[in-house]
Amino acid sequence: MKQYNVIFSPRAEEQLGSLYAYIAENGGEERAESYINGIITFCQGLSTFPERGTKRDDLRPGLRVIGYAKRATIAFSVTTDRVIIHGIFYGGQDYDSLIQESEP
Repeated sequence: MKQYNVIFSPRAEEQLGSLYAYIAENGGEERAESYINGIITFCQGLSTFPERGTKRDDLRPGLRVIGYAKRATIAFSVTTDRVIIHGIFYGGQDYDSLIQESEP
């Protein structure tokens, strides 16, 4: 079975840091650590079967989105050997607009 490398964009890494800070402030560091680790593990799981989620070619060619724990949306794309995590949007953020405004 083919394995893909999962890569987090700088923006996705920044979003994870911001989300960690928000959860830690409002729910405690243990909860924040657990939730962020869960997102990272979920994203790493895309390495074995990346063609999941909903295709959103209307926002960006090759873009896919998938939900995590009913509160986060993960935007990613798949190349021949990589899964690139473009963003992690929490709590109903308007990811459509944010993805369209960002660099390809």
